[in-house]
Amino acid sequence: METMPGRRIGAAPAPTEHTVALRGVEKAFQTGRVRYQALRGVDLTIDAGELVAVVGPSGSGKSTILNIITGIDRPTAGTVTVTGRDLTSMDEEQLAAWRGEHIGIVFQFFQLLPTLTALENVMLPLDFARKGTVADRLARSTHCLDRVGLSDKAASFPAELSGGEQQRVAIARAIACEPAILVADEPTGNLDTDTADQMFEVLEAVNRDGTTVVYVTHDPSLAAMADRVAAIRDGQVVDGGHP
Repeated sequence: METMPGRRIGAAPAPTEHTVALRGVEKAFQTGRVRYQALRGVDLTIDAGELVAVVGPSGSGKSTILNIITGIDRPTAGTVTVTGRDLTSMDEEQLAAWRGEHIGIVFQFFQLLPTLTALENVMLPLDFARKGTVADRLARSTHCLDRVGLSDKAASFPAELSGGEQQRVAIARAIACEPAILVADEPTGNLDTDTADQMFEVLEAVNRDGTTVVYVTHDPSLAAMADRVAAIRDGQVVDGGHP
């Protein structure tokens, strides 16, 4: 399979430190008597500061890989090391605390709380992590909304925002705790082309500031804008798993 080109022609080599390392990762889901093997011995490394696209057919295991990286799903076999931590050795409480400190997640369907304003949605992870004073959290959340161009929508509820605006709020929420890694599952999948391009510019800006960004996409043009493309098929990384 031919590797898709990255966007940074002539860029300096990526650092040798892996912020994500999956080794021999398998994941099986059991529903009654039916066992589904989602991942089959995945090897994948991602360096600090990389912008990595994960591509592949529906059902190939893309979203499961993101869930493994974030600790939402636990592997059936293999090792998962993220930000220097062995996720397989952590209990659920430790994983939740670690995730709140190091991981930002952008969901495909936004998942904003409808009864909270845009600003309140962005503040949620800061409130859960109890980072700083209330004034600190308010200032940080306002800054994050400004970064995604929505400072004028702080008092708006999700139902009053367009799809693109809701996704930008979701990105602002994901970066509120200044995570080391931002993962996004089809972040532009429900947006028109122009809005999707604007959304990707936000992800690029976050990446330029030093955040490692890993995103799933079905859009070849968006995938080609990454530093590296990891292609998944039948639960395995078939191309681009290593720098």
